[in-house]
Amino acid sequence: MSLPVETTGWSCAACGGELEIVKVGFTYMKGNFEVDLPACQECGQVLVSEELATGKMADAERILEDK
Repeated sequence: MSLPVETTGWSCAACGGELEIVKVGFTYMKGNFEVDLPACQECGQVLVSEELATGKMADAERILEDK
């Protein structure tokens, strides 16, 4: 999988490593989810875009909390 346009050319703020798409596991309210996100090849730091955090993730959080 190729990096989304907004992440190409980005490097890790923590160590300067290159980003690559990896499966990242999230746990929220006893639910486990896997999402493909850009992460540093060196230290594993994950990039969560503002759009993802305030959009899809926030929507999923509201749905889970309403149950």
